[in-house]
Amino acid sequence: MTRIPLRKRLLVRLLFTSVLIAVCSVAATAWLAVATTTRALREEQGQALADDMDILAELSGYAATHPTWKGVEAKVRALSAKTDRRIALTTADRTPIADSAPEGASLPPRAAATVDPLSTDTYTERGAQLTGVDPRAVGPYRLTSGERHELDAAAAQLRTCYEQRGYESTLTHTPGGRPVVTADDGSSRSPAVDGPCQGVQSQLDTPMSTEQKALRALEKRAEADCPTPAGFDRKPLRLVHATGGAGLAPSVISELDRVDGTKSLSDLQACLDDARIAQLDPYVAPTAQLFLGGGDNPATPRWNMSPANKAKVFGTAGLVLALTVAVSAVVATRLVRPLRALTEAAQQPPDSHARVPVTTRDETGILAEAFNDLAERREKLEAQRKALVADVAHELRSPLTNIRGWLEVTRDGLVEPDPALLGALHEEAVLLQRVIDDLRDLAAADAGTLRLHREPVPADDLLAQVAAAHRVAAQDAGVTLRTGTDGTPWLDADPVRLRQALGNLVANAVRHTPPGGTVTLGARRDGGEAVLTVGDTGTGIAAEDLPYVFDRFWRAEKSRSRRTGGSGLGLAIVRQLVAAHGGTAEAASTPGTGSTFTLRLPAATVPAEDRAEEARTEGERHTARRGPLRRS
Repeated sequence: MTRIPLRKRLLVRLLFTSVLIAVCSVAATAWLAVATTTRALREEQGQALADDMDILAELSGYAATHPTWKGVEAKVRALSAKTDRRIALTTADRTPIADSAPEGASLPPRAAATVDPLSTDTYTERGAQLTGVDPRAVGPYRLTSGERHELDAAAAQLRTCYEQRGYESTLTHTPGGRPVVTADDGSSRSPAVDGPCQGVQSQLDTPMSTEQKALRALEKRAEADCPTPAGFDRKPLRLVHATGGAGLAPSVISELDRVDGTKSLSDLQACLDDARIAQLDPYVAPTAQLFLGGGDNPATPRWNMSPANKAKVFGTAGLVLALTVAVSAVVATRLVRPLRALTEAAQQPPDSHARVPVTTRDETGILAEAFNDLAERREKLEAQRKALVADVAHELRSPLTNIRGWLEVTRDGLVEPDPALLGALHEEAVLLQRVIDDLRDLAAADAGTLRLHREPVPADDLLAQVAAAHRVAAQDAGVTLRTGTDGTPWLDADPVRLRQALGNLVANAVRHTPPGGTVTLGARRDGGEAVLTVGDTGTGIAAEDLPYVFDRFWRAEKSRSRRTGGSGLGLAIVRQLVAAHGGTAEAASTPGTGSTFTLRLPAATVPAEDRAEEARTEGERHTARRGPLRRS
C-alpha cells in the first residue's frame, strides 16, 4: 500500500480545514463583539462629550452674565447631579473656585476646557460651536426694564401689522432684552416692512438710550485705538442684531465710505473687536479652568478587559476549538473509511476485479457504486480482450494452417500446383488479408489516424456500386439484392470508406439471410442528413443482443462456421467509419422477420449545374433501362 505523506492525507486536511473554520468563526465572533462594544462605547463617549458641551455652555453663560464667579457653586453642583460627572472650576493657577467633589479631592491632570465668554471656541448649544464673544455677554448694552417694556409694545404692534396683511411672525428676545420679530419666511424683515409696517419696524431698529450710551463709549475707545485707514471716511458705529442659537446677539460694526484704493479693512475690524472685548471685560467673570471627571481617571470612559474576562474569552475559544477538532475527527474518520476501502480495492491485482461494500448513500457511496461498476466493466472488457485474442488467433491460424499445409505438400512433390490449388491458396490469403485489414482499420480509428477524403457523393451511385460488388455472392447464396432511393440524396463523405461500410453491412445481411430472402439497400434525405439503410429478411437478432452487435468479435451465433461466423469485425468497422464521418449507426431487428441497419451521415449541398447534370444522366439511364428508376 502506498504511503501517503501526513500533510497530504485527507483526514489531516479535513482537520486542518475544520480548525481553520473554527478559528475564523471565533475571530469573527470576537471581532463582532469588540466592534459592538466599541460602537456602544463610542455612543457613550459621544453622550459624555455632549454632556461636556452642555456643562461648558452653562458655565460660559453664567460667566457672560455675571461679573464674578460668586454664587456659581450651586450651579456646579446642580450640573454635577444632572450629568453624574465631577465638575471643578479653578483659576489659571488651579485655585479652586467651585468643586462638586468633596474638599481635598485631587484634580484631573489636564483641564477639559477654558471658560472665557470673551474668547473663541465657546460652546453655546449642543452641536454648535461659535467663535468669538459669547452672545450672552452684553454688558453695558443690556436694556432697562422700561426700555424693554417700550420695545415689547412696539414689537406687539408690528406683529399685529403683519397679521393684518396675512404674514405669520414670531417674537424672540436678544440676551440684552431687545425684541426681534421674525417673519414666516425666516427673515427678520418681510415685504410688509416696506409698506404700512415700516414705521413700527424703524422704531424697533432705533437704539435705546442705554445702547446709545454704550456705543458712544465704544466709539470713543475706537477713535483712540483704531485709526481709520487712508482713503476711507468712517461713519458712526451701529448695532446689528443677527439670529443666534441662544437668541439674538448684537454685533458692533463700522461703516466707511470708500474714497480710493482697495485696502483691506481686516485690521480695523480686528481692532474694533478688541475694543468691544475691552468694553465687556468688566461685566463678565474672570477666565477659569474647567475640570471634568475625578482623580487621575480620564474624563471619557474606556473599555478595560479584566483578567477574569480574558480567561473567559480564551477559555471559550479553546473549548470551541476542542469541540470542533473532536467533531471533525469523528466525521473525517467516517469519510475516510470508505475511501481507504476504495484505495485497498484499487491496489488489488488486476485479475482479481475487487469490489467494495456500499455502506452509505452519500457521495462516497455513489463513488463506491461507480467503482464497482467500473470493476464490472473492466472484468467484462478483460473477458472480451481474452476472447478477442482467441478469436484473432483462430481467424489467423485457420488460413495460415491451410496455406502452410498445401505449400508443404507441394514442396514435397505430393501435389501438383495446378490452378485449383493456387486458387484455393489465393482464397485463403485473401481471407487472411481481410482480417488483417479490418484490424488495421480499427486500430487507425482508435488512434484517430483514419484518413478521409471527403467529396460530394450521390447516394444512388454509391448503392449501385455496392450492389454490383456483392451481386454474385448474393446470387450464390440464393438471395435477391435490391436498391432504391427516395429523391436524389447526396453525401459529404469518403466514397471508398462508405463502400467499405455498406459492403460490410451487405455481406453480413447476405450471410444471415436464408435462400429466397431479400436484401434491400435504400437512401433518403432527412433534413440535413442523408440516411442509408440495409435491410434483410433473415433470422433477425434477439432484443437482448442488439446492444452488442457493433462490438468487436461479437456474434449472435457462437458457431465458427465460415458461412455464418465471419470474423466479428465487420459491424465494429462500420460504426467506426460512420463515426469518423460525424454520423451514427443504428440497428433494429425482429427475430424471425429480419434486421435493418441505418446509417445517418451529413448531407452534401450540390451545385445547381451538378444537379442538372445528375437529372439528365438519370433520365438517360431511365430511358435505356425502360424500367423503374434506381431499381435493380
